[in-house]
Amino acid sequence: MKSIWSNITDALRAAGRVYGREIRNIFHDPGVILFFFFLPLAYPVIYSLIYNPELVRDVPVVVVDSDRTPLSREFTRRLNATEGAEIIGYAANLPEARRAVDSKKAFAVMEIPKGFEKKIGRGEQGPVVLYCEMSLLLRYRSLLFSATDLQTAMGAELLASDISTLGLESISADSDPMPIDGVSLGNLQSGFDSFIMPGVIILILQQCIILAVGMLGGGKHEDPRLIGYNPINRSRSTVVDMLAKSGAYLTLLALPVIWLLHYVPRIFDFPMEGNILQIFSFILPMIIASICLGFIVQAFCTERESIFVIWVATSVLFLFLSGLTWPRYAMSPFWTRLSDLIPATWGVNGFILMNANGSTLTQVSDQWQHLWILAAFYALIAWAVQRFILRRTTQAAAA
Repeated sequence: MKSIWSNITDALRAAGRVYGREIRNIFHDPGVILFFFFLPLAYPVIYSLIYNPELVRDVPVVVVDSDRTPLSREFTRRLNATEGAEIIGYAANLPEARRAVDSKKAFAVMEIPKGFEKKIGRGEQGPVVLYCEMSLLLRYRSLLFSATDLQTAMGAELLASDISTLGLESISADSDPMPIDGVSLGNLQSGFDSFIMPGVIILILQQCIILAVGMLGGGKHEDPRLIGYNPINRSRSTVVDMLAKSGAYLTLLALPVIWLLHYVPRIFDFPMEGNILQIFSFILPMIIASICLGFIVQAFCTERESIFVIWVATSVLFLFLSGLTWPRYAMSPFWTRLSDLIPATWGVNGFILMNANGSTLTQVSDQWQHLWILAAFYALIAWAVQRFILRRTTQAAAA
Protein backbone atom coordinates (compact mmCIF):
# COMPACT_ATOMS: atom_id res chain seq x y z
CA MET A 1 0.00 0.00 0.00
CA LYS A 2 2.86 2.33 0.83
CA SER A 3 4.47 1.54 -2.50
CA ILE A 4 1.31 2.55 -4.40
CA TRP A 5 1.06 5.82 -2.47
CA SER A 6 4.74 6.49 -3.11
CA ASN A 7 4.27 5.93 -6.85
CA ILE A 8 1.30 8.31 -6.88
CA THR A 9 3.32 10.95 -5.02
CA ASP A 10 6.24 10.59 -7.43
CA ALA A 11 3.88 10.88 -10.41
CA LEU A 12 2.28 14.05 -9.00
CA ARG A 13 5.69 15.60 -8.37
CA ALA A 14 6.83 14.74 -11.87
CA ALA A 15 3.59 16.16 -13.29
CA GLY A 16 4.12 19.35 -11.32
CA ARG A 17 7.63 19.75 -12.72
CA VAL A 18 6.46 19.18 -16.31
CA TYR A 19 3.50 21.51 -15.79
CA GLY A 20 5.65 24.36 -14.47
CA ARG A 21 8.32 23.94 -17.11
CA GLU A 22 5.73 23.86 -19.92
CA ILE A 23 4.23 27.11 -18.68
CA ARG A 24 7.70 28.68 -18.71
CA ASN A 25 8.39 27.29 -22.17
CA ILE A 26 5.20 28.86 -23.51
CA PHE A 27 6.04 32.31 -22.15
CA HIS A 28 9.56 32.06 -23.58
CA ASP A 29 8.21 31.50 -27.10
CA PRO A 30 6.59 34.56 -28.78
CA GLY A 31 5.10 32.38 -31.54
CA VAL A 32 3.26 30.18 -29.07
CA ILE A 33 2.04 33.24 -27.15
CA LEU A 34 0.68 34.54 -30.46
CA PHE A 35 -1.34 31.36 -31.04
CA PHE A 36 -2.50 30.94 -27.44
CA PHE A 37 -3.53 34.54 -26.80
CA PHE A 38 -3.42 36.95 -29.73
CA LEU A 39 -5.26 34.80 -32.28
CA PRO A 40 -8.25 33.82 -30.10
CA LEU A 41 -8.48 37.37 -28.70
CA ALA A 42 -8.06 39.36 -31.92
CA TYR A 43 -9.27 37.18 -34.81
CA PRO A 44 -12.96 36.97 -33.80
CA VAL A 45 -13.06 40.74 -33.29
CA ILE A 46 -11.45 41.44 -36.66
CA TYR A 47 -13.72 39.00 -38.52
CA SER A 48 -16.84 40.28 -36.76
CA LEU A 49 -15.97 43.91 -37.54
CA ILE A 50 -15.52 43.04 -41.22
CA TYR A 51 -19.10 41.73 -41.42
CA ASN A 52 -20.60 44.39 -39.18
CA PRO A 53 -23.18 45.77 -39.83
CA GLU A 54 -24.64 42.42 -40.79
CA LEU A 55 -27.16 43.72 -43.32
CA VAL A 56 -26.67 46.05 -46.27
CA ARG A 57 -29.37 48.72 -46.26
CA ASP A 58 -30.46 51.42 -48.72
CA VAL A 59 -28.62 50.09 -51.76
CA PRO A 60 -28.79 52.77 -54.52
CA VAL A 61 -31.06 51.68 -57.37
CA VAL A 62 -31.88 53.27 -60.74
CA VAL A 63 -35.35 52.58 -62.18
CA VAL A 64 -36.18 52.15 -65.84
CA ASP A 65 -39.97 52.52 -65.89
CA SER A 66 -41.12 51.61 -69.39
CA ASP A 67 -44.75 51.24 -68.26
CA ARG A 68 -45.25 54.65 -66.60
CA THR A 69 -48.56 53.78 -64.99
CA PRO A 70 -49.91 54.41 -61.48
CA LEU A 71 -49.18 50.78 -60.52
CA SER A 72 -45.55 50.94 -61.70
CA ARG A 73 -45.03 54.20 -59.82
CA GLU A 74 -46.61 52.65 -56.70
CA PHE A 75 -44.28 49.66 -56.99
CA THR A 76 -41.28 51.99 -57.24
CA ARG A 77 -42.43 54.09 -54.30
CA ARG A 78 -42.92 51.06 -52.07
CA LEU A 79 -39.56 49.57 -53.06
CA ASN A 80 -37.93 52.83 -52.01
CA ALA A 81 -39.68 52.48 -48.63
CA THR A 82 -38.03 49.11 -47.93
CA GLU A 83 -34.84 48.99 -45.87
CA GLY A 84 -32.89 47.23 -48.60
CA ALA A 85 -33.23 49.71 -51.47
CA GLU A 86 -33.04 53.43 -52.14
CA ILE A 87 -34.31 54.77 -55.47
CA ILE A 88 -31.88 57.48 -56.53
CA GLY A 89 -33.58 58.33 -59.82
CA TYR A 90 -35.02 57.23 -63.16
CA ALA A 91 -33.30 56.40 -66.42
CA ALA A 92 -34.82 56.60 -69.87
CA ASN A 93 -33.40 53.23 -70.95
CA LEU A 94 -31.05 50.44 -69.89
CA PRO A 95 -27.86 51.95 -71.43
CA GLU A 96 -28.37 55.12 -69.43
CA ALA A 97 -28.99 53.09 -66.26
CA ARG A 98 -25.87 51.02 -67.01
CA ARG A 99 -23.77 54.18 -67.07
CA ALA A 100 -25.02 55.04 -63.56
CA VAL A 101 -23.95 51.58 -62.35
CA ASP A 102 -20.56 51.84 -64.08
CA SER A 103 -19.90 55.16 -62.34
CA LYS A 104 -20.83 53.58 -58.95
CA LYS A 105 -23.71 56.01 -58.42
CA ALA A 106 -25.99 52.97 -58.25
CA PHE A 107 -25.45 49.26 -57.70
CA ALA A 108 -28.61 47.92 -59.32
CA VAL A 109 -31.16 48.62 -62.05
CA MET A 110 -34.83 47.79 -61.77
CA GLU A 111 -36.69 47.58 -65.07
CA ILE A 112 -40.48 47.65 -65.17
CA PRO A 113 -41.45 46.43 -68.66
CA LYS A 114 -44.14 48.06 -70.75
CA GLY A 115 -47.56 46.52 -70.13
CA PHE A 116 -46.86 45.80 -66.45
CA GLU A 117 -50.17 47.19 -65.17
CA LYS A 118 -52.17 45.85 -68.11
CA LYS A 119 -50.94 42.28 -67.53
CA ILE A 120 -51.79 42.41 -63.84
CA GLY A 121 -55.22 43.84 -64.68
CA ARG A 122 -55.87 40.81 -66.93
CA GLY A 123 -54.86 38.45 -64.09
CA GLU A 124 -51.52 37.57 -65.69
CA GLN A 125 -48.06 37.73 -64.14
CA GLY A 126 -46.37 41.12 -64.34
CA PRO A 127 -42.60 40.50 -64.15
CA VAL A 128 -40.15 43.08 -62.86
CA VAL A 129 -36.49 42.65 -63.87
CA LEU A 130 -33.71 43.37 -61.37
CA TYR A 131 -30.12 43.79 -62.58
CA CYS A 132 -27.56 43.86 -59.78
CA GLU A 133 -23.86 44.62 -59.75
CA MET A 134 -22.26 41.55 -58.08
CA SER A 135 -19.12 42.95 -56.46
CA LEU A 136 -20.82 42.38 -53.09
CA LEU A 137 -23.25 39.50 -52.73
CA LEU A 138 -24.81 41.06 -49.64
CA ARG A 139 -26.13 43.91 -51.81
CA TYR A 140 -27.70 41.44 -54.20
CA ARG A 141 -29.23 39.53 -51.29
CA SER A 142 -30.66 42.69 -49.73
CA LEU A 143 -32.21 43.89 -53.01
CA LEU A 144 -33.55 40.46 -53.94
CA PHE A 145 -35.24 40.02 -50.58
CA SER A 146 -36.73 43.52 -50.69
CA ALA A 147 -38.09 43.13 -54.23
CA THR A 148 -39.41 39.60 -53.58
CA ASP A 149 -41.14 40.60 -50.35
CA LEU A 150 -42.67 43.62 -52.06
CA GLN A 151 -43.97 41.57 -54.99
CA THR A 152 -45.45 39.03 -52.57
CA ALA A 153 -47.13 41.76 -50.52
CA MET A 154 -48.57 43.57 -53.54
CA GLY A 155 -49.69 40.26 -55.04
CA ALA A 156 -51.53 39.43 -51.83
CA GLU A 157 -53.26 42.83 -51.86
CA LEU A 158 -54.35 42.40 -55.46
CA LEU A 159 -55.55 38.89 -54.67
CA ALA A 160 -57.56 40.13 -51.69
CA SER A 161 -59.09 42.80 -53.93
CA ASP A 162 -60.07 40.13 -56.48
CA ILE A 163 -61.58 37.97 -53.76
CA SER A 164 -63.76 40.80 -52.48
CA THR A 165 -64.88 41.79 -56.02
CA LEU A 166 -65.21 38.53 -57.89
CA GLY A 167 -65.54 35.81 -55.27
CA LEU A 168 -63.32 32.84 -54.49
CA GLU A 169 -64.49 30.78 -57.46
CA SER A 170 -62.98 33.27 -59.90
CA ILE A 171 -59.46 33.13 -58.43
CA SER A 172 -56.84 31.24 -60.41
CA ALA A 173 -55.80 27.91 -58.92
CA ASP A 174 -52.12 28.82 -59.02
CA SER A 175 -52.51 31.98 -56.90
CA ASP A 176 -51.32 32.11 -53.31
CA PRO A 177 -54.20 32.94 -50.95
CA MET A 178 -52.13 32.02 -47.87
CA PRO A 179 -48.68 33.63 -47.95
CA ILE A 180 -45.99 32.26 -45.61
CA ASP A 181 -43.89 34.58 -43.48
CA GLY A 182 -40.48 32.96 -42.88
CA VAL A 183 -38.61 33.65 -39.64
CA SER A 184 -35.00 32.50 -39.23
CA LEU A 185 -34.87 30.97 -35.77
CA GLY A 186 -31.55 31.66 -34.06
CA ASN A 187 -30.80 34.52 -36.46
CA LEU A 188 -33.73 36.89 -36.38
CA GLN A 189 -31.90 39.56 -38.39
CA SER A 190 -30.94 37.01 -41.07
CA GLY A 191 -27.50 38.64 -40.82
CA PHE A 192 -24.36 37.13 -42.30
CA ASP A 193 -22.27 37.84 -39.19
CA SER A 194 -24.68 36.03 -36.87
CA PHE A 195 -24.84 33.15 -39.34
CA ILE A 196 -21.16 32.41 -39.85
CA MET A 197 -19.22 33.82 -36.87
CA PRO A 198 -20.44 31.39 -34.13
CA GLY A 199 -19.06 28.53 -36.21
CA VAL A 200 -15.88 30.41 -37.11
CA ILE A 201 -15.25 31.04 -33.40
CA ILE A 202 -15.05 27.28 -32.79
CA LEU A 203 -12.79 26.78 -35.81
CA ILE A 204 -10.47 29.54 -34.54
CA LEU A 205 -10.29 27.87 -31.14
CA GLN A 206 -9.38 24.49 -32.64
CA GLN A 207 -6.75 25.94 -34.98
CA CYS A 208 -5.12 28.03 -32.24
CA ILE A 209 -4.72 24.97 -30.01
CA ILE A 210 -3.32 22.71 -32.74
CA LEU A 211 -0.93 25.40 -33.97
CA ALA A 212 0.34 26.33 -30.50
CA VAL A 213 0.92 22.74 -29.40
CA GLY A 214 2.47 21.89 -32.76
CA MET A 215 4.87 24.83 -32.53
CA LEU A 216 5.95 23.71 -29.06
CA GLY A 217 6.82 20.36 -30.63
CA GLY A 218 8.87 22.08 -33.30
CA GLY A 219 10.81 23.90 -30.61
CA LYS A 220 12.12 20.56 -29.31
CA HIS A 221 14.30 20.22 -32.40
CA GLU A 222 15.84 23.69 -32.16
CA ASP A 223 18.65 25.12 -30.11
CA PRO A 224 17.26 25.80 -26.60
CA ARG A 225 19.32 29.01 -26.38
CA LEU A 226 17.24 30.58 -29.17
CA ILE A 227 13.95 30.66 -27.29
CA GLY A 228 14.78 29.29 -23.86
CA TYR A 229 12.95 26.04 -24.61
CA ASN A 230 14.15 22.93 -22.78
CA PRO A 231 13.58 20.02 -25.19
CA ILE A 232 13.85 17.38 -22.44
CA ASN A 233 10.67 18.41 -20.64
CA ARG A 234 9.19 15.11 -19.59
CA SER A 235 8.68 12.62 -16.80
CA ARG A 236 9.36 8.91 -16.88
CA SER A 237 5.73 8.23 -17.83
CA THR A 238 4.39 9.38 -21.18
CA VAL A 239 0.86 9.51 -19.74
CA VAL A 240 1.96 11.77 -16.87
CA ASP A 241 3.88 13.89 -19.35
CA MET A 242 0.83 14.37 -21.61
CA LEU A 243 -1.55 14.99 -18.68
CA ALA A 244 0.74 17.65 -17.17
CA LYS A 245 1.23 19.46 -20.48
CA SER A 246 -2.51 19.26 -21.25
CA GLY A 247 -3.19 20.76 -17.81
CA ALA A 248 -0.84 23.64 -18.63
CA TYR A 249 -2.61 24.29 -21.93
CA LEU A 250 -6.06 24.13 -20.34
CA THR A 251 -4.95 26.62 -17.67
CA LEU A 252 -3.74 29.13 -20.24
CA LEU A 253 -6.78 28.60 -22.47
CA ALA A 254 -9.30 29.40 -19.73
CA LEU A 255 -9.44 33.15 -20.41
CA PRO A 256 -9.36 32.89 -24.24
CA VAL A 257 -12.20 30.33 -24.14
CA ILE A 258 -14.33 32.57 -21.91
CA TRP A 259 -13.61 35.49 -24.25
CA LEU A 260 -14.49 33.50 -27.39
CA LEU A 261 -17.62 31.75 -26.18
CA HIS A 262 -19.15 34.40 -23.93
CA TYR A 263 -17.87 37.91 -24.52
CA VAL A 264 -17.44 37.95 -28.31
CA PRO A 265 -21.10 36.92 -28.91
CA ARG A 266 -22.21 39.46 -26.32
CA ILE A 267 -20.15 42.32 -27.79
CA PHE A 268 -21.42 41.74 -31.34
CA ASP A 269 -24.95 40.82 -30.31
CA PHE A 270 -24.84 37.28 -31.67
CA PRO A 271 -27.64 34.93 -30.56
CA MET A 272 -27.01 33.77 -26.96
CA GLU A 273 -29.80 31.45 -25.91
CA GLY A 274 -27.80 28.63 -24.29
CA ASN A 275 -26.55 28.09 -20.75
CA ILE A 276 -22.92 29.23 -20.68
CA LEU A 277 -21.82 26.56 -18.16
CA GLN A 278 -23.32 23.83 -20.33
CA ILE A 279 -21.60 25.33 -23.36
CA PHE A 280 -18.22 25.22 -21.57
CA SER A 281 -18.90 21.59 -20.62
CA PHE A 282 -19.73 20.80 -24.23
CA ILE A 283 -16.58 22.44 -25.60
CA LEU A 284 -14.22 20.73 -23.11
CA PRO A 285 -13.85 17.42 -25.05
CA MET A 286 -13.26 19.39 -28.26
CA ILE A 287 -10.41 21.25 -26.57
CA ILE A 288 -8.94 17.98 -25.30
CA ALA A 289 -9.23 16.39 -28.74
CA SER A 290 -7.54 19.45 -30.30
CA ILE A 291 -4.68 19.26 -27.78
CA CYS A 292 -4.19 15.58 -28.62
CA LEU A 293 -4.22 16.46 -32.33
CA GLY A 294 -1.49 18.99 -31.55
CA PHE A 295 0.55 16.24 -29.88
CA ILE A 296 0.18 14.17 -33.06
CA VAL A 297 1.11 17.11 -35.29
CA GLN A 298 4.37 17.48 -33.31
CA ALA A 299 5.66 14.40 -35.14
CA PHE A 300 5.60 16.39 -38.41
CA CYS A 301 7.17 19.58 -37.02
CA THR A 302 10.93 19.37 -37.30
CA GLU A 303 11.14 23.12 -36.70
CA ARG A 304 8.79 25.74 -35.30
CA GLU A 305 8.00 27.26 -38.71
CA SER A 306 6.72 23.92 -40.02
CA ILE A 307 3.40 24.58 -38.31
CA PHE A 308 2.58 27.38 -40.76
CA VAL A 309 2.53 24.88 -43.63
CA ILE A 310 0.01 22.79 -41.69
CA TRP A 311 -2.01 25.95 -40.96
CA VAL A 312 -2.26 26.87 -44.65
CA ALA A 313 -3.09 23.31 -45.68
CA THR A 314 -5.86 22.72 -43.12
CA SER A 315 -7.62 26.02 -42.37
CA VAL A 316 -9.78 26.20 -45.50
CA LEU A 317 -10.33 22.42 -45.49
CA PHE A 318 -11.65 22.48 -41.91
CA LEU A 319 -13.94 25.40 -42.76
CA PHE A 320 -15.56 23.56 -45.68
CA LEU A 321 -15.83 20.23 -43.86
CA SER A 322 -17.47 21.84 -40.82
CA GLY A 323 -20.72 22.30 -42.77
CA LEU A 324 -20.75 26.10 -42.45
CA THR A 325 -20.39 26.85 -46.15
CA TRP A 326 -21.87 23.62 -47.52
CA PRO A 327 -24.23 21.30 -45.59
CA ARG A 328 -22.76 17.97 -44.52
CA TYR A 329 -25.79 16.02 -45.77
CA ALA A 330 -24.98 17.22 -49.30
CA MET A 331 -21.37 15.99 -49.13
CA SER A 332 -20.25 12.70 -50.64
CA PRO A 333 -19.73 9.82 -48.17
CA PHE A 334 -15.94 10.22 -48.31
CA TRP A 335 -16.00 13.87 -47.25
CA THR A 336 -18.65 13.20 -44.62
CA ARG A 337 -16.49 10.49 -43.03
CA LEU A 338 -13.47 12.76 -43.17
CA SER A 339 -15.37 15.61 -41.51
CA ASP A 340 -16.46 13.19 -38.76
CA LEU A 341 -12.79 12.97 -37.72
CA ILE A 342 -12.44 16.72 -37.16
CA PRO A 343 -13.35 17.87 -33.62
CA ALA A 344 -14.52 21.30 -34.82
CA THR A 345 -17.17 19.68 -37.05
CA TRP A 346 -19.06 18.43 -34.00
CA GLY A 347 -18.08 21.49 -31.97
CA VAL A 348 -19.51 23.91 -34.55
CA ASN A 349 -22.76 21.96 -34.89
CA GLY A 350 -23.34 21.63 -31.16
CA PHE A 351 -22.26 25.17 -30.28
CA ILE A 352 -24.65 26.70 -32.83
CA LEU A 353 -27.51 24.54 -31.56
CA MET A 354 -26.83 25.58 -27.97
CA ASN A 355 -25.88 29.23 -28.42
CA ALA A 356 -28.31 30.20 -31.17
CA ASN A 357 -31.25 27.85 -30.64
CA GLY A 358 -31.08 27.32 -26.88
CA SER A 359 -30.46 23.55 -26.94
CA THR A 360 -29.41 21.91 -23.69
CA LEU A 361 -26.45 19.58 -23.22
CA THR A 362 -28.86 16.65 -23.27
CA GLN A 363 -30.25 17.71 -26.64
CA VAL A 364 -26.76 17.79 -28.19
CA SER A 365 -25.68 14.56 -26.53
CA ASP A 366 -24.86 12.95 -29.91
CA GLN A 367 -22.35 15.67 -30.75
CA TRP A 368 -20.96 15.59 -27.18
CA GLN A 369 -20.47 11.82 -27.31
CA HIS A 370 -18.72 12.08 -30.67
CA LEU A 371 -16.35 14.69 -29.22
CA TRP A 372 -15.44 12.43 -26.26
CA ILE A 373 -14.90 9.51 -28.65
CA LEU A 374 -12.59 11.68 -30.78
CA ALA A 375 -10.77 12.87 -27.65
CA ALA A 376 -10.12 9.26 -26.58
CA PHE A 377 -9.17 8.21 -30.12
CA TYR A 378 -6.66 11.01 -30.61
CA ALA A 379 -5.31 10.58 -27.07
CA LEU A 380 -4.32 6.99 -27.89
CA ILE A 381 -2.65 8.01 -31.15
CA ALA A 382 -0.93 10.94 -29.39
CA TRP A 383 0.41 8.59 -26.70
CA ALA A 384 1.89 6.30 -29.37
CA VAL A 385 3.44 9.28 -31.20
CA GLN A 386 4.92 10.76 -28.02
CA ARG A 387 6.13 7.41 -26.69
CA PHE A 388 7.63 5.81 -29.76
CA ILE A 389 8.56 8.73 -32.04
CA LEU A 390 9.16 11.99 -30.21
CA ARG A 391 10.90 10.53 -27.15
CA ARG A 392 13.44 8.79 -29.32
CA THR A 393 13.90 11.91 -31.47
CA THR A 394 14.57 14.22 -28.52
CA GLN A 395 16.87 11.66 -26.88
CA ALA A 396 18.89 11.40 -30.10
CA ALA A 397 19.05 15.21 -30.39
CA ALA A 398 20.16 15.62 -26.80
CA ALA A 399 22.83 12.92 -27.05
